[in-house]
Amino acid sequence: MLTEGPALAIPLETLFGFAGQAAMIGWLILILLPRRWPGLLFVPRFLIPFGLSMLYAGLIFAHVYTVEGGGFGSLAQVKILFGKDELLLAGWVHYLAFDLFIGGWIAVQADKLGIARLIQAPILAATFMFGPVGLALFMMMRAGYRRKQERAT
Repeated sequence: MLTEGPALAIPLETLFGFAGQAAMIGWLILILLPRRWPGLLFVPRFLIPFGLSMLYAGLIFAHVYTVEGGGFGSLAQVKILFGKDELLLAGWVHYLAFDLFIGGWIAVQADKLGIARLIQAPILAATFMFGPVGLALFMMMRAGYRRKQERAT
């Protein structure tokens, strides 16, 4: 029989709130603030995703082996894992960390291509809300933008 992981000193709802607020700060920086200050861009690109990744690591390693029948080999096993609140929160934090990291990458790549911030904003918003959809939009836009640049030269 598997035993429960260590008791968490901070309530899960509090961790959920902190993680969401941290991610929101990162997205607001990416979408609304100027990027001419490298130190400011460091926050949503690396600092917040790192903090979220550490929270994820703590949650996943403390609880992933405490759920009998849970695992990553089938949808049914993943469903069992996410039935435990600590692992559901870990999954959510995983989304927050990766989506924000990808948003930072999109912002930097779009800046390098000279894509206006007004065009970047909806793509970053799509990445914030729907992760892979925003990434796919950026990849399509980037491919079209590069073709346009090649034709111009």
